[in-house]
Amino acid sequence: MEFFDEARVRALLQWDPLIDAMEAALSAFSAGRVIQPMRQMITIEEGRRYLGVMPAVAREAMGLKLVSFYPGNADRALPTHLGLIILAASATGEPLAVLDGRLITEMRTAAVSAAVTRRLASPKARVLALLGSGVQAGAHLEALSRVRRFDEVRVWSPTPEHAQRFAEAHGARCMPDADAAVRDADVVVTATGAREPVLRGASLKPGALVNAIGAPRPNWRELDDAAMRCGAVVVDSREAVLVESGDVILSAAAIHAEAGELFAGRASTPAPGTTVVFKSVGIAVEDIAAARLVYETAGGRLVDA
Repeated sequence: MEFFDEARVRALLQWDPLIDAMEAALSAFSAGRVIQPMRQMITIEEGRRYLGVMPAVAREAMGLKLVSFYPGNADRALPTHLGLIILAASATGEPLAVLDGRLITEMRTAAVSAAVTRRLASPKARVLALLGSGVQAGAHLEALSRVRRFDEVRVWSPTPEHAQRFAEAHGARCMPDADAAVRDADVVVTATGAREPVLRGASLKPGALVNAIGAPRPNWRELDDAAMRCGAVVVDSREAVLVESGDVILSAAAIHAEAGELFAGRASTPAPGTTVVFKSVGIAVEDIAAARLVYETAGGRLVDA
């Protein structure tokens, strides 16, 4: 059984095949071709320490991610998300690999947003606004730039010095507040540690696409009611967001479709000019598909179950 540390994962995992793999994984999930119980989230210390257990079985590969979510690590200059992924063959049950899960989680989250952006953002999208300036802001800038050409990238963070540092590193414009960052932006990413809304629907450009990936608890929010109700809401998993996402639960926003339903043509794509919020909580099939991609890129082989 192979072990892939973060350095080896980084050398093998590339954006373009990963974006395609996320689209395929979500299509299979929404078509009912994946066995995936809800994530079990163990609260160790409310607001600061959580442990998640995430299993999934797809046609060729299955496995489990054990992930720690420690928001308090931000105060220690440590990653807030750490984990391990166990990959096994669905046909035989044979364990194949153990992979460091931190980078896979980072990249697959942004790759899912990129797959949705490729499908739903205006082809003329030129302005990207990032609310948050941490790991996911950087990953989303890389991934979204694979599917759209942005002439302007803006960044805002609740911690101004972090936003300034990100802007200098990535050639972005540092914005004074969230409203200024998103005004007239074509694509918006919310990737903050916020527990109260930072994105107001009143500031959104009609027809914008919002990739909302923060606020992973049922009582936390990044988007206000106006943002959640200003157009169509697309999710990665209906079941998961109705248990885990405060943005969806507390706004009582109607869900238009799962992303996988759109990818597979099982649901209608929102009409051009519709403002869309994609609410992502992250699901296990994404991790298994990314781990499989790493394993196969390294030369491993899987057989159909």
